[in-house]
Order: sequence, then C-alpha cells, then structure tokens
Amino acid sequence: MMIVTYIPRMLPLAILSRVTISKGVLDWLGYVPVAVLSALLAPELLIKNGELNLHLSNTYMLAAIPCFIAGIYSKNIFVTVITGMMMVVLLNKLM
Repeated sequence: MMIVTYIPRMLPLAILSRVTISKGVLDWLGYVPVAVLSALLAPELLIKNGELNLHLSNTYMLAAIPCFIAGIYSKNIFVTVITGMMMVVLLNKLM
C-alpha cells in the first residue's frame, strides 16, 4: 500500500525537479489552492437541502462574510478559522 501511494507523489517531484517551469505556469499554479477551496466551500455555504439558500437564516453564509474579511486583513489561517467558528456559534445562538 505504501508503494501505491508513494509512487504518484514521488514521480512528479522527481520529474519536475529537473525541469525549469516558467513564471507564468508558477503564477497559474498559485491559483489552484484558492480554486479548490472555493469549489469545496461554495456548496456548503450556499446550498441547503439541494436548493440555493441565500436567505438571512443561512448562518453559514452569514458567518462566512466576517471570516473572509478576517482572512483578507490578517492573512492568518488561525485568525480566520477562529473568526468563522465564533461567528457560527454566535449566529446559531442568536437565531
């Protein structure tokens, strides 16, 4: 099992360590984590019971707003996560 999981990780590293990658490709690859995170978060924040939920009763969507702001200003994942957790707790208590 170790070999099966190790080979797909080791081969690209071994091959790409010998290749010079252009700055444009590296810049483009920098957007991959943001795109993946957005693709994972958007359905959780905006869809409930298979339907788009943009109502003020959607506490996850409301909590995401200050969470995004904290992430933009602090650039610190710990501050962002704590802000999101506190907002979800507060909004669930208030609503």
